[in-house]
Amino acid sequence: MKLMSTLKYIDSSKYACMPVIFRWIGLFVAALIVCFSIAIGDATAATSSGKTHVNFNHSKTGFLLSGAHSQASCESCHVRGVFKGTPKDCSSCHTSGGRAASTAKPSQHIPTTASCETCHKSTDWISVTFSHTGIVGNCVSCHDGVKSRGKSSGHVQTTASCETCHKSTSSFSGAIRFDHSGITGNCASCHNGSRAKGKSGSHVITNASCETCHTSTNSFAGAKFNHAGIVSGCATCHNGATAVGKSSNHISTSASCETCHKSTASFKSGATMNHAGIVSGCASCHNGTTALGKSSNHVKTSAACETCHKSTSSFAGATFNHTGITSGCASCHNGTTALGKSSNHVQTSAACETCHKSTSSFVGATFNHTGITSGCASCHNGTTALGKSSNHVQTSVACETCHKSTTSFAGATFNHTGITSGCASCHNGSTALGKSNTHVQTSAACETCHKSTSSFAGATFNHTGITSGCASCHNGTTALGKSSTHVQTSAACETCHKSTTSFAGATFNHTGILSGCATCHNGTTAKGKPSNHVQTTATCESCHKSTSSFAGATFNHTGITSGCATCHNGTTAKGKPSNHVQT
Repeated sequence: MKLMSTLKYIDSSKYACMPVIFRWIGLFVAALIVCFSIAIGDATAATSSGKTHVNFNHSKTGFLLSGAHSQASCESCHVRGVFKGTPKDCSSCHTSGGRAASTAKPSQHIPTTASCETCHKSTDWISVTFSHTGIVGNCVSCHDGVKSRGKSSGHVQTTASCETCHKSTSSFSGAIRFDHSGITGNCASCHNGSRAKGKSGSHVITNASCETCHTSTNSFAGAKFNHAGIVSGCATCHNGATAVGKSSNHISTSASCETCHKSTASFKSGATMNHAGIVSGCASCHNGTTALGKSSNHVKTSAACETCHKSTSSFAGATFNHTGITSGCASCHNGTTALGKSSNHVQTSAACETCHKSTSSFVGATFNHTGITSGCASCHNGTTALGKSSNHVQTSVACETCHKSTTSFAGATFNHTGITSGCASCHNGSTALGKSNTHVQTSAACETCHKSTSSFAGATFNHTGITSGCASCHNGTTALGKSSTHVQTSAACETCHKSTTSFAGATFNHTGILSGCATCHNGTTAKGKPSNHVQTTATCESCHKSTSSFAGATFNHTGITSGCATCHNGTTAKGKPSNHVQT
């Protein structure tokens, strides 16, 4: 009906004067317009610009109008009203002479054969994401400030390639490492707070070059100031502001630092007050406030410090002048005025000086045993003087039978001269020391193996000529046998152990063994696969070529061109690292 009414309208009398041929052409064009209108639906109301928009689902054409394309006019792509054959790929329109020639590649575009959409999004051309995967060098070929962003105005002055310092292909700011190798001077040319990090706000005020104190090129920490030649004026820096000064518990003094501190490397160690010429008046400083005073356990005395203390550098070594004192020690050494007898002192009422001959120390007290050759036990009975210890050899013989020293029990020697047998008659565990509980089980006489009459140590079993039958003794009872972790085998000891003095160094001869490794290396007979071994049923020798070590195994990848991930999955074999490109 709409077509007919339109044709009827076109065929009105107002066109009667036109030639017949033009009237038919007009009718044909009008008919096409009406048909196209019917095909796409009813037209909407006209806009203020005079254009008419129609409701049309463009996604059905296979090209979704998104981003900047949703704002473009139809005729910018559909030239001269031609819809069919309109290209859908970017490069067909966005090129010189194309429909979108204004957004074609500029002359300074990065040289690439990749499709536009690899980097450009439909939202706009400016938001570009370039994949740097696989790019390991020659960054400046693009990042020259023309093709792509280059060095910033504040960049460190350098002719080195970008990748020398920038390790990330996704960010210029992260993972930057400057190689300072060989740089020994002029640090401040970069470390000026602008090109690179400079001095902190709390840095020592100085115009000295960085490298004067900072010797590490990868860390500011550990700076050491060279004090060589500095012998005075310490406080000009060490004032608590420029550099560390006196601690809160420092001796109150107005003396210069260098008066006492002789080390330019440390305040704490080696500080020495010069006491030269000071022979009296110590307590005027050593009063517990100005300087260290008497300790809580000091001998009670009102005598001046220098009466006993003769060293001006240490309290240690105080010496009381006992000159001329040969008796009456206990009048002072009574446990109150001065140190007295200890709790374990020999019970005696004898005067100190009877035994103690030193006037400077109790140590070294000596009882005069001159002429005493017997009767030791009359004093050494455990009461009057030290007696037998609890682990003394059980014997009723007199002390002097074995103990030959009148000053010490140590060094008692039993004369074994001429004794070559019958050791067990004494060394039975009662009269004298016998076999230990770990001793080899044997009824052989001591002297069979023990050749020393002064020590059990060094017993040696003569294995000379023994080349077989080891297990007859080394059975875990008669002598040491296999350990719990020994390789399971019924082979004789001497098959692998070649030393008759040690089990160490056993060597299995793998000569000529090229296959069948798993028959022994099964985790029971001998060491097998570890828990993290590649899962495989292949024989050991497929990869392991050394018969002396598991190390150096090589998997033959010959002919493998695909399916790598079936093994390289992080379990069977090494997989992708955590920083692998997501793909």
